[in-house]
Amino acid sequence: MECTRNIGIAAHIDAGKTTTTERILYYTGLIHKMGDVDDGNTVTDWMEQERERGITITSAATTCYWTVKDEGPAKLFEGVPHRVNIIDTPGHVDFTAEVERSMRVLDGAVAVFCGVAGVQPQSETVWRQATKYRVPRIAFVNKMDRVGANFEHAVHEMRKKLGAYAYPVFIPIGKEDRFEGVIDVVNQQAYRYDLSDELGLRYAVSPVPPEHRERAEMALAELVDAVSNKDDEIAELVLEDKPILPLVLKEAIRRLTCRLELVPVLCGSAFKKRGVQPLVDAVVEYLPSPLDVPPATAQDPSRPDVDQEVAADDHGPFCSLAFKLWTDPYVGKLVFFRVYRGQLKKGESIYNPRTRKRERVSRVMMIQADKRIEVDAVYAGDIAALVGLRNITTGDTLCDEDAEVLLEPPTFPEPVISMAVEPKTKADRDKLGEGLQRLAEEDPTFRVFTNEETGQLIIAGMGELHLEIIRDRLFREFKVEASAGAPQIAYRETVTRAAEGEGKFIRQSGGRGQYGHALITLEPNERGKGLVIENKIVGGAIPKEYIPAVIDGLNEAIAGGVLAGYPMVDLKIAIVDGTYHEVDSSELAFKMAGIFALKEAVKHAQPILLEPIMKVECTTPEEYQGDLLGDLNRRRGKIVSIEAKNSATSLHAHVPLAEMFGYATAIRSLSRGRAAYSMEPFCFLPVPANILATILDSAKPKPARS
Repeated sequence: MECTRNIGIAAHIDAGKTTTTERILYYTGLIHKMGDVDDGNTVTDWMEQERERGITITSAATTCYWTVKDEGPAKLFEGVPHRVNIIDTPGHVDFTAEVERSMRVLDGAVAVFCGVAGVQPQSETVWRQATKYRVPRIAFVNKMDRVGANFEHAVHEMRKKLGAYAYPVFIPIGKEDRFEGVIDVVNQQAYRYDLSDELGLRYAVSPVPPEHRERAEMALAELVDAVSNKDDEIAELVLEDKPILPLVLKEAIRRLTCRLELVPVLCGSAFKKRGVQPLVDAVVEYLPSPLDVPPATAQDPSRPDVDQEVAADDHGPFCSLAFKLWTDPYVGKLVFFRVYRGQLKKGESIYNPRTRKRERVSRVMMIQADKRIEVDAVYAGDIAALVGLRNITTGDTLCDEDAEVLLEPPTFPEPVISMAVEPKTKADRDKLGEGLQRLAEEDPTFRVFTNEETGQLIIAGMGELHLEIIRDRLFREFKVEASAGAPQIAYRETVTRAAEGEGKFIRQSGGRGQYGHALITLEPNERGKGLVIENKIVGGAIPKEYIPAVIDGLNEAIAGGVLAGYPMVDLKIAIVDGTYHEVDSSELAFKMAGIFALKEAVKHAQPILLEPIMKVECTTPEEYQGDLLGDLNRRRGKIVSIEAKNSATSLHAHVPLAEMFGYATAIRSLSRGRAAYSMEPFCFLPVPANILATILDSAKPKPARS
């Protein structure tokens, strides 16, 4: 276990995570040919949608082995092979759930930053996620070969924007097209790469060249000062003016990194294959093993108020967390899990405290991106997958029945955008339901539900790209063709003044006819008070047995609306008079009379259309406040308040729901992805006259095509 590293590669989109992972897999010997994102042939971007778009959509797990080589005076774990489990996570904010659940089970992370752009919006998001789950990090400033690359600026932004205690352990030799290697600050050695070697395998390790010696010594002094501020052992050596050996300094850096008190910073160019080998050394030397992180905290189901520790131990009772579900076309449903304690062998049973059911494990697999390798057993610290388990959801604890515990599941944000889907053919209908159910099981941020008012099937997710990928997977994996569109707005109708209405339903035929006659009064009720129907018939003008039929007719007309076909709200209705026929009157006739009476009354009561208003809260850096305010005003929003919170600004507004579609994309565009928002239903308000005509026109029945 002490020779295992569970790490994630996380960053803003296009910072170079997948390319960095690909280079690590090549240098560790797992693959024998390096792929590129642009060519669509990388190991961890294995989905068709990922290779077409050049982005990571789902987090991919893979395992490699690395031995720190003897290339300097001080190397921790020198000559000891280490197993490195790597999870390459997405950078796009629409797939933030993949980062969230990966961070929940990792022991360490490599945060990749673009040497040109520095700390980007999604960099902040993944950094917050790592902080939330107390994941130790090292930073890798990538793309040092690009025009405009600035290592010092990137480190400065880490400290300023992320609040990171970040200090370089490697600094670049040159930059942009003159970037040729890196300097090991601790060992005071230079790694110069052979620029003619396209594989990045040939590099020379030598003392720091004279022209870079001053920079290297200043960087070392700064690093020692930073470590001494946090570590007593180094502080004591500094105070006593004793020499600090490289190995002693590395051990201190490791201690601080594992305690989340320091972020070592490295640099390189994954695309040009420079500086990657020192990064893998740093993963082994500075990031923790499962034994170096604090024990996981779990609850006893019988005593929820008491926490207990789950220490990493191969010989303790089995305990693991299911952090991801995936449907594999060859082996079926895969349950990815992280073992925190004990071991699990093929053929044993595991217990799920949530369902209180026990299941037998038939197959255990180690994951290599899209490849599956069957194993006989897994141990504490391992990340693996199970096949064939039922009734498992993301965040379930899988453990021994005799040692029942509940680990803390990852938390996920609520969906922010939705659309209606409809199968194109009858044959697609059943397959659509099955496909959506399977996809919802895999993705905790994807929701499926039926709108009770409109009857539409609604899918909701984290962004338009997220839902586009869902539709694409429905087509490719489940062979379902579905059309999509914005959900209908749940408008309401009401009246603004009192009126009377008379309804008659009289039909004469050869035999018994139909006769129903009712008079009603109608007036607006207080907003939000709902519907009140009273029977004020006196003297038996309408027999008692027909009153329920009149009320049924009124309710039916209210549900169907009069102005534009939307349900009516906040009405006071009284049934005041009517007549009946001893032979021809019936429940059906009086029901129809009730419908006609309401429709006539509404026509004279100045009906209006109400639209749902949302309470919207936007949190944004101050520099984007003006742009967001202008956008909310264009969306017919009413600004309620503006609050300053630390370095951010919180905007509170009331905005019509009809204007909020596409807002998730708009707010990211306006704020370069740095603003966030939430919304909830607030009230219904009248639709402005200039908008009403458009809504009424769209509500009219369209003529059938000939």
